[in-house]
Amino acid sequence: MDTYIMALDAGTTSNRCILFDHEGNICSMAQKEFTQYFPKPGWVEQDADEIWSTLLGVAVEAMSKIGATAQNIAAIGITNQRETVIVWDRVTGNPICKAIVWQCRRTAGYCDELAVMQTPAYMRAVSQDTGNAASNRPYQPSETGSTAGAGNDLPENADASRIPWQTPSATRLVDVIRDKTGLVLDAYFSATKIRWILENVEGAREKAAAGDLLFGTVETWLIWKLTKGRVYVTDYSNASRTMLFNIHTLQWDDDILRLLDIPKCMLPRVVDSSGIYGMTDSSFLGGEIPIAGAAGDQQAALFGQACFGRGEVKNTYGTGGFLLMNTGDTPVKSVSGLVTTIAWSIQGRVTYALEGSIFVSGAAIQWLRDEMRLIDSAPDTEWIAERVPDSNGCYVVPAFTGLGAPYWDPYARGCIVGLTRGVNKYHIVRATLESLAYQTNDVLRAMEKDAGIRLTGLKVDGGASANNFLMQYQADVIGQTVCRPRCIETTAMGAAYLAGLAVGYWGGTEEIRANAKIERVFAPQMPPEEIARRLKGWDKAVRYSFGWAKEE
Repeated sequence: MDTYIMALDAGTTSNRCILFDHEGNICSMAQKEFTQYFPKPGWVEQDADEIWSTLLGVAVEAMSKIGATAQNIAAIGITNQRETVIVWDRVTGNPICKAIVWQCRRTAGYCDELAVMQTPAYMRAVSQDTGNAASNRPYQPSETGSTAGAGNDLPENADASRIPWQTPSATRLVDVIRDKTGLVLDAYFSATKIRWILENVEGAREKAAAGDLLFGTVETWLIWKLTKGRVYVTDYSNASRTMLFNIHTLQWDDDILRLLDIPKCMLPRVVDSSGIYGMTDSSFLGGEIPIAGAAGDQQAALFGQACFGRGEVKNTYGTGGFLLMNTGDTPVKSVSGLVTTIAWSIQGRVTYALEGSIFVSGAAIQWLRDEMRLIDSAPDTEWIAERVPDSNGCYVVPAFTGLGAPYWDPYARGCIVGLTRGVNKYHIVRATLESLAYQTNDVLRAMEKDAGIRLTGLKVDGGASANNFLMQYQADVIGQTVCRPRCIETTAMGAAYLAGLAVGYWGGTEEIRANAKIERVFAPQMPPEEIARRLKGWDKAVRYSFGWAKEE
């Protein structure tokens, strides 16, 4: 029997296992959902043990479907929902509470408090002292003797001289955090979730200080479980989403850890996204298998789309929309409402990305189906939208939970504008699909401005990318080609490629790029002057959504 790469895709609502062959074909797949908990409004939790058991179950199922054994699996790559926080007892291996999911807003109030703070004096002093050798060296094991935070070697392109420290007059804490981590100060990221657990779970702070608690995002937890606690690591892409990691020095940031009172000894060792971390315990999958790759889901999708060159962009049309642009070995500081993140690290070299998150993408189609009852199923939208030549001057702004990049207005709300007597359901359905293309264009233009790179094409994946009308309109709006791959499971594929590179299953990125199979290319067809007119209307419509939910 042939050998395969196993991709474990630990998503927000389900876990999947996909076995890929050398040509990038899917040979077997298994998927299972797990429970979501909503104990209070705005709170989202999961059971970390259920995440683990579900993932192990789909791995066994995917192997059994084609009669594969451990000897047929060359390596395992893991991709995961990002920012979700799991804290567990080092000795017992048991989580001390439910996992706090990236969607959870329980720490929003604390983030608001931090947002109005001036930067503590110790952070300003360290931040401006770029020549301090001690602040630029890899972090060491804690003084308690714990090896949980054992030091990682700096990748070769870690250059403290590039750190964009604020000038002395810029004393806002939010600015310093953004300079260090590339992220906006928000409850979305892991840092304040960890602090919440330490503050609110009985005995947690004392155990953490003693070196008895471990923190991990989902991939760290799964690697720890698969190796029965022998390997405790995270990769650079996931570390960069915690709001605790300095993406310039490539270390856990002592200043932010001190600010949030999080002991460094509870943080994992940071490693390449592609590399052999350890072997699975033979009791799980019938033999030892190398765990050789890990990346956050959106970064994995960027890799799976073979966006290896600076300026290459992918958009995932999921419930939300996630656009990432490869910016090469230099982090690009956004002035246009995007975040700077690490895409991946291979053989000690870090690749950076700009990322823009759209809160509502495919969810707008669900809204048409479930709330508006204008369609029976998502594929209906393509047929309906093509029944009319345009939206008849109607615009839908799907700001149901506020607006993400590049606007970042949590008080914006959805609206339909431009209604006349002649507008019917076909126009509203079409306008909703068009809004996905307009939002994507807004983020792409922000990326071009920040990176100084002109877009030459867009690679797409995710459920809504199957909609031919939407993809054609997207090409028209951005004025560039839109490429849809034959396999849209690019997140899992990226994890597989990262693992396969580490064990020599693939010889390099050019071999991976050769695997890329394009199902269809959409080229712009609409006159640029007509698109400019429609974009002017969209800009006006978006402005009407701003601040709607804000109290006077």
